[in-house]
Amino acid sequence: MPKPDRPTFWRGDRPLLLASKSAVRQDLLRAARLAFTAVPAQVDERALEREHGGSPESLARHLARAKALAVSAHHPKHYVLGCDQILCLDGTIFHKPETMQDAAAQLQQFAGKTHRLISAFSLVARGDVIAEESSEARLSMRKMSGDFIAAYLDAIGDAALQCVGAYQIEGTGMHLFETVEGDHSTILGLPLLKLLAALRRLDLMIG
Repeated sequence: MPKPDRPTFWRGDRPLLLASKSAVRQDLLRAARLAFTAVPAQVDERALEREHGGSPESLARHLARAKALAVSAHHPKHYVLGCDQILCLDGTIFHKPETMQDAAAQLQQFAGKTHRLISAFSLVARGDVIAEESSEARLSMRKMSGDFIAAYLDAIGDAALQCVGAYQIEGTGMHLFETVEGDHSTILGLPLLKLLAALRRLDLMIG
């Protein structure tokens, strides 16, 4: 297993594992000065989504929990943090686009409308969930021409296929929006303020 980042505010008696390969989530934890090691979970998210059938908020928590439990099963002596994010527009859940054509189609659907991003985390220790939260952001995309969408996708390239909604708001994606409501870390895929509050409550972080 890779060596954990240099310990800082983390004070758990066991190391923290992040059940995600997301570079953005890893950057958020590093910025918060939390020591962790990334161990991506191996779960079938689409199958779990089909079986769940609940609200987007409940689904985000369900997937975060499943990822944390999957990693915890192999690393029972660690704390495990699972995360997930759901994009919902008019009751429909969207996933990462598979092709640039899919990315363009998603942006055309989102243009001029407000969609929801629901981010969730689940913290597991020895196979038990000890903290779980979700948070929502609302993002309103401006109306865009087909020429702009094509130019935008040409500018960001394959990065459009790495994120739901075909945008990374921390970069060029800012060009797409009129208004944004919600915590920035929630938009990036991890409700960090709620996570830090939970860690302090559990005495797992210097308070």
